[in-house]
Amino acid sequence: MNYVYIVECSDGTFYTGWTNNLEKRIEMHSNGIGAKYTKGRGPVKLAYHEIFEDKRDAMRREYEIKRLTRREKSLLIKEYSTNL
Repeated sequence: MNYVYIVECSDGTFYTGWTNNLEKRIEMHSNGIGAKYTKGRGPVKLAYHEIFEDKRDAMRREYEIKRLTRREKSLLIKEYSTNL
């Protein structure tokens, strides 16, 4: 499985990424070793995720989400939270 995810950093900003081990990746971000952007912005909170069979599809979706505005990402997260 491949995951595209959005985490909310402790400073309120969002970070989008992809991984094949979501739990481990979130833990890495929270410990400051997940990505340069999230280093020093932890702990992070998982706000959104999607599941893909194919790595290329996950990476394509990550790119699409990264191009969204903050407002659009917030709406995506809100819709996701409502459907849980």
